[in-house]
Amino acid sequence: MARITVEDCLAQVGDDNRFALVHLAVERIRQHRNGEPYLVAGKNKEVVMTLREIAAGKVTFDNINELSVRRKSQAPVERKENKIEELVQV
Repeated sequence: MARITVEDCLAQVGDDNRFALVHLAVERIRQHRNGEPYLVAGKNKEVVMTLREIAAGKVTFDNINELSVRRKSQAPVERKENKIEELVQV
């Protein structure tokens, strides 16, 4: 995808609802700022990368909340013993 357009994103969001597109993009950008990885490859600014995710159909209103929950459930749990050992070594 050489260039991303609003029309590409609206085709995924539906109803030519630019207001809904903005809300979806803002929520996804918040997730990126909290450490969520991008679901598409590229080296653009976060807004463009988010719009690329939406246009590719990887981010929708149906799965936006599941994306951050899925990552949190896959994250390894840090053990307390490791923290104590690090503190003792210092």
